[in-house]
Amino acid sequence: MSKWHHPRRGSLQVWPRKRSQKPYSRIHNWVKKEELKLLGFIGYKVGMSHAMVKDNTPNSITKNQIISIPITILECPPLKALSLRFYKQNFDGLKVLSEVFSKNIDKELKRKTKFSKKTTEIPSEFDDVKLVVYTKPSLTSVERKKPEVLEIAAGGKTLKEKLEFLKQFLDKEIKISDVFKNNQLIDVHGVTKGKGFQGTIKRFGVKRLSHKSKKKVRGIGTPGPWNPSKVRYSVPNTGKMGYHKRTEYNKLILKINNNVKEVNPVSGFLKYGLIKNDYIFVKGSLPGVRKRPIVLTEAIRPRKRTELFEITNVNLKVKE
Repeated sequence: MSKWHHPRRGSLQVWPRKRSQKPYSRIHNWVKKEELKLLGFIGYKVGMSHAMVKDNTPNSITKNQIISIPITILECPPLKALSLRFYKQNFDGLKVLSEVFSKNIDKELKRKTKFSKKTTEIPSEFDDVKLVVYTKPSLTSVERKKPEVLEIAAGGKTLKEKLEFLKQFLDKEIKISDVFKNNQLIDVHGVTKGKGFQGTIKRFGVKRLSHKSKKKVRGIGTPGPWNPSKVRYSVPNTGKMGYHKRTEYNKLILKINNNVKEVNPVSGFLKYGLIKNDYIFVKGSLPGVRKRPIVLTEAIRPRKRTELFEITNVNLKVKE
């Protein structure tokens, strides 16, 4: 008789299953680059569709053929700088040392947070500097007035180079084309779709019980042994499902464009509306629902083999 084996139900890859506090992520780990450039951006999810592309990837099975691939459309309105934030290395990590605010700050930012606009001097000694930016959802079809505030790191060889590079963004807008380019690998940070309170079958994928076991078959057989008299964390239980922070690595940017006439349907995108700013096509699916902000960053562990696609046609009927 073969050995009885029962794999566990559900994944413990991310534990605990904690719901996010905000609809967008804060990035803690940035890739280290010597090139002077911003390492992140934020956009709004429009929806998914598919595109007909010519596969130009070397050694590909479908090389020089027209294939269909799924794509996600993101609208990326320009970002505005709020401040330069300086950090000092402490025994328990980086701590905020001082902050230099921009002179031109939109009134919409007061809806998000209350802060005293004080322009302090740049410290003589600091260990890191980052740019604090905020979005402009009023320029899009997203029905939101409060902007999202996010920290973005920059690449550079020395701190002095970083500081001089980031100073120029305090008085001008940042576009998606200033940060990323076509056929570039990025990491995507988003918050998944919330599904509310769910049972063990949907939440963990356990099997239905036998119809002879009890009246209710949608559940687990036992929460654990009598001793120790407690329910272990690994036992599938009911609870809230979804709305988790998730990161997807090595997503490919197919196209960055600012010509909205090429992408907008006559009646607008389903449950979103018309695109009014720069937009990008990303290969594959992304976490989150429509109109949710998604943070894009430089790939922290890029794969060696990069796919090359040439878009020939895009289906503008966004899927439900």
